[in-house]
Amino acid sequence: MTSPTLLPEPDVTQGRPADARDLRPARLGPRDVVKVGAVGLRTRPMRAFLSALGIAIGIAAMVAVVGISSSSRAELDRTLSALGTNLLTVAPGSTLTGEAAQLPLEAEAMVSRIGPVTSVSAVGEIAEAKVYRNDKIAKAETGGLVALAARTDLRETVAAELRTGSWLNDATSTYPAAVLGATAAERLGIGRIGPETQILIDGRWFTVVGILEEAPLAPELDSAVLVGWPVARTELGFDGHPTTIYTRSEESAIPAVRDVLGPTASPETPNEAEVSRPSDALAAQQAAGEAFTGLLLGLGAVALLVGGVGVANTMVISVLERRAEIGLRRSLGATRGQVRTQFLAESLLLSALGGLGGAVLGSAVTVGYAVYQGWPSVVPPWAVFGGVGATLAIGALAGLYPAVRASRLSPTEALATP
Repeated sequence: MTSPTLLPEPDVTQGRPADARDLRPARLGPRDVVKVGAVGLRTRPMRAFLSALGIAIGIAAMVAVVGISSSSRAELDRTLSALGTNLLTVAPGSTLTGEAAQLPLEAEAMVSRIGPVTSVSAVGEIAEAKVYRNDKIAKAETGGLVALAARTDLRETVAAELRTGSWLNDATSTYPAAVLGATAAERLGIGRIGPETQILIDGRWFTVVGILEEAPLAPELDSAVLVGWPVARTELGFDGHPTTIYTRSEESAIPAVRDVLGPTASPETPNEAEVSRPSDALAAQQAAGEAFTGLLLGLGAVALLVGGVGVANTMVISVLERRAEIGLRRSLGATRGQVRTQFLAESLLLSALGGLGGAVLGSAVTVGYAVYQGWPSVVPPWAVFGGVGATLAIGALAGLYPAVRASRLSPTEALATP
């Protein structure tokens, strides 16, 4: 019995091209997409640079605004941390008839009895006392300065720093000695002090023994001339009533102290005492700065939008100028999708260059400005990554229409274009 002969399997590809699979368009990998997309940028570098610059300006503006605002907030937090946020002040308000109220002579002593209060100090305005650099100044030219009687522990309570000289003590507060606020020293033209540096207060000569730095938590001291409480009463006719009482309290008890401070300082007329927290004013100032920051962010967004329009314009012109290239690629087998991917990738690369450049520029501006101001340098990561992400989104939208338009060109139509 003979064994069956094994016949070869039939060739199912007979009548078809030898390798039909070779005619399928090759897929572009990520690296290929980047290379193809970068062709237009390399061949037209100046146009690509100017288009990316428009995006970069918008991103740099947004990052710089956010960064400078964050650095300013960090500086405020650092300042408040150093000065303390537990400072409360009480001052006389107005009576029911609209006249200026007055705190009692015992107000300081009564306030010091509040349990959580750790320190108390005060100043009192010396009515009608005018300050002059010398006796040659006209009487009307007071410079807006005010003379205040001050307690010896005032500087520690309000965390004021000395620029030069010394502060009032138990000895000098009984003699005609004065300490100038930062603005007062500037208006009087006194930058350096010596044994012979004197000013005229209510017709009496006072020796200047010190100059303060600006007091963030007590700005009313900046334009004041401060003298000792005893000498103010004996030489300048001071009535002894405090016009501002400063208190330091335990941080956790601030709300409770704030509620009782007014009635304690002026028990007979508690509605005539005004209580404030200076650090709240600084926080309100920061909030106003944040509103201005929002306006600048809006301007940065407009600049970013203008940059996106510039990218779209560049891509549309690129499609018109490269019709022959598109036709040649299509005739060599490139699909519509590949042409569309090419121009979309070019738009994204252009936007990414602008976004990264803008993020670096904005960060550099923030750091430079913060260093110049002596602030901590803070560049929020969300601003950088958000800005770059926004440019990619704008680049995708700006390049979508030119990419679709390029993919719809037929090879014959594109090659026929002169």
